[in-house]
Amino acid sequence: MSDAGRYTCEYATYPTGNEQGTTTLIMLSKPKNSANGVTVQAGTKSVVVARCEAADAKPAATIEWLAPVGGNHSTSTTSGPDGTVTVRSEYRLVPTPADNGREVICRVNQKTQKQPWVYPIKLSVEYLPSVSIEGYDHNWYVGRSDATLVCLANANPEPTTITWTAASGPLPETVVVEGNKLTVRKVDDAVNTTFICEVKNRLGSSRNQITTVVIEEERQLIQG
Repeated sequence: MSDAGRYTCEYATYPTGNEQGTTTLIMLSKPKNSANGVTVQAGTKSVVVARCEAADAKPAATIEWLAPVGGNHSTSTTSGPDGTVTVRSEYRLVPTPADNGREVICRVNQKTQKQPWVYPIKLSVEYLPSVSIEGYDHNWYVGRSDATLVCLANANPEPTTITWTAASGPLPETVVVEGNKLTVRKVDDAVNTTFICEVKNRLGSSRNQITTVVIEEERQLIQG
């Protein structure tokens, strides 16, 4: 960049004598582009989830965001001593669990680039487990074998523990737990209770519950 400036060429001609011409040399500088995501926790406030930078460019670059997630961005510039400009942009949104894994794209435009520099960024949003229980079909009759409940959890980071308990006290003797699966080997009045599944990850814990009602006889399905 130190070669930029005005240059004068002086030359001799005959018969008019010495003449001179002046030209201005403008040095251009290609930006050093970079971008990254920022891991955040789901919440109710707008936070920075991605950053993009075009450093040491001449002329200054422009940064655009292509994003389907409904956020907004702010941009700042810093001038260097050699006439270059660094542009920084931050993308913000109110993060929700649904935003985890979604993609935003940083696009940098600048005169020296043959085409825009494009960088996709996957958002990283951490959140507490969201817990649901499946498998109860309202047909837990006395004597039924292998009635099953499954505890499902959506969480980031991944769940570390899944725990089954019963609201009535210790789990009945006929109940077997394997990970997220609870199986009643043989249905009796002891499982006429509320089963609770609690899931923990690094951020904390969440739970869900389901009340199972034991009936005397199998409920017959009516064919439509």
